This record gives sequence, structure tokens and C-alpha cells, in this order.
Amino acid sequence: MWYLDSGCSRHMIVDKRKLKNFKRKEQGFVTYGDNKKGKILGNSDVEGGDTLEIKDVLFVEGLKHNLLSISQLCDKGFKVILESDYCTIH
Repeated sequence: MWYLDSGCSRHMIVDKRKLKNFKRKEQGFVTYGDNKKGKILGNSDVEGGDTLEIKDVLFVEGLKHNLLSISQLCDKGFKVILESDYCTIH
């Protein structure tokens, strides 16, 4: 399960087993909403089914949920539409 997050600047994942071509890079920290920090342990791409691929995902120590960055999606050319009871990504 993934959560769309308008406050994070990068996609982040909890489970390293979901990553393909994982590259270990201890490249700093991310700061959570409660000001605690999580160590970045590397990055990779994630495949989900036949057509879904999420590129440039950080693997972060201590993260509790998989996060999709709305700003990163928009930077990649996707259009994110948030409604009161659903969301679409084109």
C-alpha cells in the first residue's frame, strides 16, 4: 500500500524486498513531520504488476509507510487530481 504525500519531496519505501536494482547509498537523512529523522540507506526502482514502475525511490530506515511524493510525480510529468473522496493520477 502506498500513501500519497504532498509534504514529502521524494518517494520512500519501507520494504527493501520490493526494490529492483537496489543501490546502497548512505546519503543523509529525511525529516518526518514530527521532526524525527530517518537515515537514507539507498535508492532503487519499484515494480508493481505488469505496467507499474516507480523510479527513484528512497529506502529509509525507520519509515512506517510507503510514500509517493506528489511533487515528484508532478516533476515527472504526471497530473495528480485530488477530490474529496478519491484521487486520480494521469
